[in-house]
Amino acid sequence: MKGHRDESGMVLDIRTLSSPARSVGLNRFTDESVEAAASVSGTDVTCENQTNVEDSLKKINFALQDSMNKEREEQKRQLDYIASQLNFLTKEREELKRKLVDFAHYAQQGWLYFNGSFYYISSITKTWQDSRDDCLQRGAVLAIISNTEEQEFIRLQQKVMWIGLTDRETEGVWKWVDETPLTASFWYSGEPNNFKHRNEDCVVINHYYDYENNWNDAACENLNFWLCEKDM
Repeated sequence: MKGHRDESGMVLDIRTLSSPARSVGLNRFTDESVEAAASVSGTDVTCENQTNVEDSLKKINFALQDSMNKEREEQKRQLDYIASQLNFLTKEREELKRKLVDFAHYAQQGWLYFNGSFYYISSITKTWQDSRDDCLQRGAVLAIISNTEEQEFIRLQQKVMWIGLTDRETEGVWKWVDETPLTASFWYSGEPNNFKHRNEDCVVINHYYDYENNWNDAACENLNFWLCEKDM
């Protein structure tokens, strides 16, 4: 190395300096070189660290955002479920209120309640068709008996009454007034029989009250009491 620029900007030729001065010059040059290298090296480390920190922050932010999205979705799902349950309970409450109103209304008019239905027993007699029409005007139908429990309840009323069963459409094919076919039946012994070859196309609860099976086919023009049924 032939020369070195001092702080004043002058270029010194180290070879012309005395030994002590030459040592001082060399030491100063070496220190400055080390400081410059360290400065450059430090800059590189700082940039690398900053990049790592930014990547870590991005990952953390993504994880937080994903967690927040999942939490929002779960909260929305829970809110939707609560809303559906509230809607269901509201409808159920309204249905119970309606049933209570109906119960009070029909009970005041003398209807009997049994197993989800109201029953009206007439106090006068009419033909089967007129009886059916009366039930329809009351928002009901001639009684449809679908099981043993219902038959027992009706039998215990101990009254000869029309029910909603007929084979007027096709002889021997018994149907209820709602067009459903006959399944469970409670015919009295020997019935139906078109007694004395008469056209007996309508069914009446007969006076054999001590028997579970007490249905009888009769002429639809006969006058009998009748039984209306209204499903709650």
